[in-house]
Amino acid sequence: MYKAMKKIFLYSILSFFSLSCSNNDTDAQTKTEEKYQTKNVVLLVVDGPRISETWEAANKENIPNRINLLSQGVFINNFKNNGTTNTNPGHSAMCSGIYENIKNNGTELPGYPSVMQQWLKFTGADKTKAWVIASKDKLEVLNDCKLTDWKGKFQPSVDCGVSGNGSGYREDAVTMTNTKEVMKKYSPNLIVINLKDVDSNGHANNWDGYIKAIKTTDASIKEIWDYIQSLPAYKDKTTLIVSNDHGRHIDANGGFAEHGDDCEGCRHIEFFAMGPDFKKNTTISTGNYEQIDIASTIAELLRFPLQYAKGKVIKDAFK
Repeated sequence: MYKAMKKIFLYSILSFFSLSCSNNDTDAQTKTEEKYQTKNVVLLVVDGPRISETWEAANKENIPNRINLLSQGVFINNFKNNGTTNTNPGHSAMCSGIYENIKNNGTELPGYPSVMQQWLKFTGADKTKAWVIASKDKLEVLNDCKLTDWKGKFQPSVDCGVSGNGSGYREDAVTMTNTKEVMKKYSPNLIVINLKDVDSNGHANNWDGYIKAIKTTDASIKEIWDYIQSLPAYKDKTTLIVSNDHGRHIDANGGFAEHGDDCEGCRHIEFFAMGPDFKKNTTISTGNYEQIDIASTIAELLRFPLQYAKGKVIKDAFK
């Protein structure tokens, strides 16, 4: 009788601890799942404006939409590209979290997998749930990498310029239309968008066209945000991050027509974000945040482990 009661007592104790551990594990998982409200991330890259013509213009006259949208978001005023200040290396750094001096003409893959590839592997989602949509065809390389275990695998869908390996650029208006069509048809959870018109007008040494393109991309940012809020799959559960691959030379280093060195004009870029997990009406100047931190921040919001990345999560921007 005593032995039987002892067995029952021990079984009860073990069951209690087992149940407690199970409940704790469930609670921890639930807390992790509920930590962020973001279910989708859109990274919109405005290719190549100088900060002096956007957020640091005297009256911010070229970005009225962003100034109004700041009431819903957060801006980091000292965000930097600390790698190679060209298009493909800049985009690769944002997507992989690693600075690499890859070729800028679209003939070299990034060395490491992007957040898109890693998210697709982690979730097992269909490739239509992650996209690279770019005005420059050379950015199609963002859907793959050189690393043996990843090359040719877990590739996101692409809609980049037109075929031509660097010569097949298209107008940003086409990219905007295609982006909205992809969002409506596939409801991707992760999208990287490139708008190239600012950079193209800069390289053409067309000041008026450059300023006009900055204003147009500013309107495009509001257009995308409004579209996000109009779709049930995205409304109130989507983060929009706006950044740049690079800036442009300060006047002392040759002026707005070119970029590619380590001058302040080329390195100082934008970070502006809105979403359910970000602060509102906030400007941040602490943290020494930089381009490679974007990938880590996306992975944090979408709750998946990011390998290889060297950046940090931009926690100062979170609520």
